[in-house]
Amino acid sequence: MGQAGMAEAAVRYLRSVRTTAPEPVDPLPRPELRCVADDERAPLDAREFRRVLGNFATGVAVVTAPPATVGASPAGFACQSFTSLSLDPPLVAFMVGRTSTTWPRIARAGVFCVNVLAAHQAELCRAFAVSGADKFAGVAYDAAPVSGSPRLSGAAAWIDCAIHAVHTGGDHLIVVGRVNALGTGDNDPDGPLLFHRGRFTRLSG
Repeated sequence: MGQAGMAEAAVRYLRSVRTTAPEPVDPLPRPELRCVADDERAPLDAREFRRVLGNFATGVAVVTAPPATVGASPAGFACQSFTSLSLDPPLVAFMVGRTSTTWPRIARAGVFCVNVLAAHQAELCRAFAVSGADKFAGVAYDAAPVSGSPRLSGAAAWIDCAIHAVHTGGDHLIVVGRVNALGTGDNDPDGPLLFHRGRFTRLSG
């Protein structure tokens, strides 16, 4: 029997075999969710918490969004709690304080762009960390291709997103974004901007 005949025989056999659906798998029980009582909280000092966690070096980004209404200005804030989350689907996440005055404007826009800052952009980061100021004054940017969010000139990378989900996380919100476009800027010989132990730093060769 030639290869073609063997293939036909295999197809006839598979068609003749009766397949049965697999037995359903019982889902695991949902965990009990409850608030943590005051007497269950670990006796942690906030300053010690910041000091110890400050040993974890992070990149620095500026999260921007287009104006949510006609005549409004774009929104943006400095962020070091940004991370990639999922490859399929492509998701990223950042954390923002619940008391942030910028977050409601980003939420209304429904989209955002993460601008990963380069080592030379420390002053730009400081400008976006100030509350109540015109953060975009004198800042060069163009529109991200899908959301239209400000894409800052000179950034090491940009990630253009739509808000996918928002979760609570203590005194912060965990914002998940679905990535619609992304890219890198011009290669910066000094690499990305980093934040470590309360100050800006950069990669050393």
